[in-house]
Amino acid sequence: MPVATASQTIGPYWHLIEHAEMADLTRFGPGEEMGERITVTGRITDGAGAPVSDAAVEIWQASPPPDDRFPGYGRCATDGEGRFRFVTLRPEPVPGLGNQTQAPHLSIVLLARGLMTALRTRLYFAGEALNETDPLLASIEDPAERATLVAQPAGPGTWTLDIRLQGEGETVFLEV
Repeated sequence: MPVATASQTIGPYWHLIEHAEMADLTRFGPGEEMGERITVTGRITDGAGAPVSDAAVEIWQASPPPDDRFPGYGRCATDGEGRFRFVTLRPEPVPGLGNQTQAPHLSIVLLARGLMTALRTRLYFAGEALNETDPLLASIEDPAERATLVAQPAGPGTWTLDIRLQGEGETVFLEV
């Protein structure tokens, strides 16, 4: 009989971060018709601004739809400076509740020592017109807090979003 894994651990899937290919969602060769290949990077810091060097970072995306060539899911470990890096396809808008449309985004899950449960947030893309009407972004009244979810361009096809776990500039985390 299997034993349940405690919620404060990554459980039996920690080994996935030991495989660098898990951070490349394009590793199975999606064609250009599936979308633009992008790199997403960032740095995770704690409340004191120190790097979180032992986190597992997951991304999930509903667009483009997952298939044999594109899993829609990736996982990587942060390095000694708290940095993470993914290669994926730029998402398109997706349906929301009712007639609402969600702006292109990636869902992010963070797991690390000291976190009793996973932290969830999103990454949106600066300059995306639908950011103004995205239901989640529109629900965040403070522009500074909303900005913690918006990745900035860092070169052709590269986007950066730094994540702060606590304190000034803390990233908005979601309850599920």
